[in-house]
Amino acid sequence: MDGIIPLYKERGMTSHDCVNHVRQILHMKKVGHSGTLDPNVDGVLPICVGSATKVVDYLMTHTKVYRGSVTLGFATETEDLDGAEVQRVTLSEPVPDEKIDAIMAGMIGELSQVPPMYSAVKVNGRKLYEYARAGLSVERPVRTVTIKSFKRTSESQFDTETGTQRFNFEVACTKGTYVRTLAVQIGTALGLPAVMSSLTRVASGGFTIDETVSLATLREQVANGTADFLYPIDRVLSEYPAIAISDEIWAVVKNGVWLLPDEVNTDAPIIALQYQGQIKCLYQRVKNRYKPLKMFSTK
Repeated sequence: MDGIIPLYKERGMTSHDCVNHVRQILHMKKVGHSGTLDPNVDGVLPICVGSATKVVDYLMTHTKVYRGSVTLGFATETEDLDGAEVQRVTLSEPVPDEKIDAIMAGMIGELSQVPPMYSAVKVNGRKLYEYARAGLSVERPVRTVTIKSFKRTSESQFDTETGTQRFNFEVACTKGTYVRTLAVQIGTALGLPAVMSSLTRVASGGFTIDETVSLATLREQVANGTADFLYPIDRVLSEYPAIAISDEIWAVVKNGVWLLPDEVNTDAPIIALQYQGQIKCLYQRVKNRYKPLKMFSTK
């Protein structure tokens, strides 16, 4: 079995848990995910099985879309609701939504982020959360991400009893973005502690949440002998021109032979070679030749 399963990851599970469940359901070892979701985040988690594990890197280049909420007035050590509270400021009145909107709009484009201490980013061979759990501080690397859109999707709700303010948002961003850190950055710009209070990934790897399948449904379909949950790798590689090739060209392509532009009738920088209706590999143009970039299958 080869292909991509747009899995719906439930809250309370790790991405690794999901991979293990899929391995058990499909009775396969060659299973991998394309981008970790924290345990308290639900939503789209593309799972690659069989030879489709070779397209994981291409899945991760697709824009990710999240919907969630930010709460102003307190902060935690993990930047979400999983961690212990480390700061609280009681708001006497709500921050105007227009001010929040202006800050969010200013974050669109390239944005610098410092990964949370409770994250899997490695520094000197150790994950940051390992330092955090040991009570150690370490200099964290600054990374640059791209925020493609960032908007408030609800009116703010002000809680007079707790002195906190909550609003919903949607963000489209590149891989490596820490959405919980975006919440903290909004608070920093307002001079207030802030936390990401909920999060759902609604799009990833070119799949939307409406296309996802739960583990329960996956088990049911496998038991019934159906595979409606499986998508071909062609879905992920749709940005590359698909070039159908003959038996003769396939015979040399599967051995890694370079091709001339005349043999594929294109001058595109990267092409997907398709044989018998399936994309088998990517070829990249180098000067006046096309050379193998990524081979997915030789069968």
